[in-house]
Amino acid sequence: MAHCVLLRHGRSTANSEGVLAGWTDGVHLDEAGRRQAADVADRLAHLPFARVVTSPLLRCRETARPLAEALGVTPEVHDGLGEARYGAWTGRALSELAKEDLWQTVQRRPSEAVFPESEEYPHESILQMAQRAVAAVRAIDAEVEAQSGPGAIWLAVSHGDIIKSVLADAAATPLDEFQRYVVDPASVSVVRYAPERAFVLRVNDSGPLAAPKEPPAETPGSDAAVGGGAG
Repeated sequence: MAHCVLLRHGRSTANSEGVLAGWTDGVHLDEAGRRQAADVADRLAHLPFARVVTSPLLRCRETARPLAEALGVTPEVHDGLGEARYGAWTGRALSELAKEDLWQTVQRRPSEAVFPESEEYPHESILQMAQRAVAAVRAIDAEVEAQSGPGAIWLAVSHGDIIKSVLADAAATPLDEFQRYVVDPASVSVVRYAPERAFVLRVNDSGPLAAPKEPPAETPGSDAAVGGGAG
């Protein structure tokens, strides 16, 4: 029962320009995003992270850097935490994309949405994105628990749609409803995977975090102490 802290990258130049960055090279944090990354380091550096794992994209690595330096660790890069592969949508203005029919599918029936092909950028469906993201987080979480024990905590630095997919899976929310989750830049969400089910402990949080307590002893058929969801 390790704890996974999901951190969305800080505001990027693409966010401030209203562009769908995807896997575009060279998308940095903007000035506000750099401040957010520094604030994240202040908020989270007291936590005993067993591992810090980040999307390979620059905006996530820049977000992870101040915290990793404060912790004295080297972030690991994992492609499974990378942004959705938007194909021909990559680099286009959100205001233009919102006029396309596919945009409505992404918003209303995301499980059916497949991003258009491109010679320059790979594409995938939202379902494929969600499956790889969830598989990556669950696999890393199992490794952390095996290596560091059930009370371990680790950090995944990723992207909004990736984190929403992980939250939806953890909460047993249908993928077609994952747009109900709000995941702002530099926000923190927390999930915990227990033998019988996952627990969503925080969503889109911008406040301080306390170190997790030792997991309670489980009773047959249960994954949490009575009243464990309060607060």
